[in-house]
Amino acid sequence: MSRKCDYCNKGVISGVQYSHSHRQTKRKWAPNLRKVKAIVDGTPRTVHVCTRCLRSGKVQRAI
Repeated sequence: MSRKCDYCNKGVISGVQYSHSHRQTKRKWAPNLRKVKAIVDGTPRTVHVCTRCLRSGKVQRAI
């Protein structure tokens, strides 16, 4: 599974985390993805969608 939203293409971003003593370590921030059954091109399919797209109504869920 790729860590990317199928609707908005939000994916993993990388950066630097700083400790209190200002030491740097590399880390990644992953999107909050959910495996959802949704209507895609008129048929129900399982897609990986971020919670922002679910909440905003971009995804029509299949019941």
